[in-house]
Amino acid sequence: MSYPRLKQSIILALLMVLISLISAFMYGALKPYRVEEVQILTAEEIKLPEPSKKGAVSVEEAISLRRSIRDYSDEPLSLLELSQLLWAAQGITDEKHKFRAAPSAGATYPLELYVLVKEGGVKGLKPGIYHYNPYNHSISIFKSGDYSFNLYKAALSQTWVLEAPINIVICAVYERTTGRYGERGVRYVHMEAGHVGENIYLQATALNLGTVAIGAFYDEEVHRVIGAPRDQKPIYIYPVGRRS
Repeated sequence: MSYPRLKQSIILALLMVLISLISAFMYGALKPYRVEEVQILTAEEIKLPEPSKKGAVSVEEAISLRRSIRDYSDEPLSLLELSQLLWAAQGITDEKHKFRAAPSAGATYPLELYVLVKEGGVKGLKPGIYHYNPYNHSISIFKSGDYSFNLYKAALSQTWVLEAPINIVICAVYERTTGRYGERGVRYVHMEAGHVGENIYLQATALNLGTVAIGAFYDEEVHRVIGAPRDQKPIYIYPVGRRS
């Protein structure tokens, strides 16, 4: 092969690589930001029942009836009720784009959900701390055992945390959002937690359950109870139970 032809081949190859890179960049820029699915290696993953997309209570009724409820009966929740609550909080509502039930800045989805189930808290579930996977609509047992008392102490001994059959803990990986929006992303994460929290409130109301938003707790203690990765910061606790 002559030198001019070799030089021509190299230039052509470089052009093809450049075109591929530009195409990949443009395609990625047009797609919503996708958070990698968190893989938690556990011995048990439970597929949750399919959530209902229609209910007997209208949005207007749920808004009207929504209250912060701190007194719960001893009756356990069903797996279907747990499924519905988690779907309302972070479930997938658009299979094509993997958009979730609550809005997220740039679809960065910085939030992770954990459920603390006390002994006898959910029918058919053993006590433990479970991580919610919205992509599979499943929960994986993260830590076995009843940690309700530990969470109660970490949450400044608020009795409703101890009495609730379940507590939903919302954690945030701030870097998922600040990586795109800088320090402004911190505000967006907190806004998103509020969106998720209201969804939990309204879904609980529609199911005739009670819940209350809790922001008063020792951050490090709650994190220690859950045992989540270091980059996941707890920002909300939602005890949920049947109204007493």
